Amino acid sequence: MSKTFTAGDVAEHKDAANGMYIIVDSTVYDVTNFIDEHPGGSKILKRVAGKDASKQFWKYHNEGVLKKYAAKLKVGSVGTGGEKAKL
Repeated sequence: MSKTFTAGDVAEHKDAANGMYIIVDSTVYDVTNFIDEHPGGSKILKRVAGKDASKQFWKYHNEGVLKKYAAKLKVGSVGTGGEKAKL
């Protein structure tokens, strides 16, 4: 079941102890267990954990990457309360 998060909720998930979540186009992904598998290395995921990583994601990835990993990593979406995550 998909959960609705606020940007503040996601911001609390910025390290391994609390889980590492990122936002891409209003969808929240848990990258905690993916960090060591990320082909671009763990550093970038650690840098954007807890934030909206849409800009960085689309700079280096295409729609196929989301299709490949979304089912495994998606945990919810950001609600429509008008709050945006700050980079």
